[in-house]
Amino acid sequence: MGQVDGIEVGPVTDWLAARTDVQPPLTFEVIQGGRSNLTYTVTDAAGRRLILRRPPLHGVLQSAHDMGREHRIIRALADADVPVPPTVGHEHDTEVTGAPFYVMRFVDGVVVRDAAAARDHLEADTRAAASADLVDVLVRLHEVDVDAVGLGDLARKEDYLARQLKRWHGQLRQGATRELPVLDDVHARLVADIPAQGPATIVHGDYRLDNLILDAGTGAVQAVLDWELTTLGDPLADLGLLLVYWAEPGDEVLPLLDSPTTVDGFWTREQVAARYAEASGRDVSQLDYYLAFGYWKLACILEGVYSRFAAGAYGQTDDSFRAFGDMVLALGERASEAAGRAGR
Repeated sequence: MGQVDGIEVGPVTDWLAARTDVQPPLTFEVIQGGRSNLTYTVTDAAGRRLILRRPPLHGVLQSAHDMGREHRIIRALADADVPVPPTVGHEHDTEVTGAPFYVMRFVDGVVVRDAAAARDHLEADTRAAASADLVDVLVRLHEVDVDAVGLGDLARKEDYLARQLKRWHGQLRQGATRELPVLDDVHARLVADIPAQGPATIVHGDYRLDNLILDAGTGAVQAVLDWELTTLGDPLADLGLLLVYWAEPGDEVLPLLDSPTTVDGFWTREQVAARYAEASGRDVSQLDYYLAFGYWKLACILEGVYSRFAAGAYGQTDDSFRAFGDMVLALGERASEAAGRAGR
């Protein structure tokens, strides 16, 4: 049956046939939106769809591409008040298709990856409703009792920011192909001024609009995706990173990504932060620190993605990765500016 970008079609077809009611033959299509783990839409002869996730083809960092861990998190949240895709199963045996993978049910809805998608799929009032609901979903995620859902041992609960700063600086040094002094400088400043952490919660680690499936009619979040960076720790890190991605008209944080939140109807960053503070009851007065951390962390992640792209780890893809090298430097400057505001 052949191979499709790292997937051996025959063994995966057999694996799915033993666990689901799929009707072969199956077709596999890479979803280009993913920038770390590879994501495929699997469609059977009856037109039914599943989603399969596996690590990159090579250049894998052990702690960043753990399929079993990601599957465990989604399965644990199935009965919580957080929308996640239903899981089918996880396979750790690399004999099936060369790497561990897991499979989820397909969730209908829209993923708003850019401004054009926001205009095409959502009305202005729906964009506003989506703004509110995605904040409320984040608040509910941060309210999950980690011990009750079986995730209390997912990670250490204390010293989240110190652990994250050490981890991502290590990943940066391991994956970087060049010297990046601005990121080293911001790292040192963030380490020196870590805010006190409150009670630990689930931290998604990459919570943003294009990691959500929305109902096109209501804007309601149908599923939260991409749990590979999830851990336990300081919930305000999720808010900071959300706002890093949340561009406003004329103030694009990541212009190369064509942010959908610049389209009319989406809330401002200030509204998003205010909604989170009101709904969660948390103090957001040190938000600039979390913004600086978010810019810096994203720069570290994208440098790794850029390095793996340059090495061919994602197989044959579009050319959008080529701009990531410059974006890393721009994010470093933004991180430095936010760290300066936080230190005043």
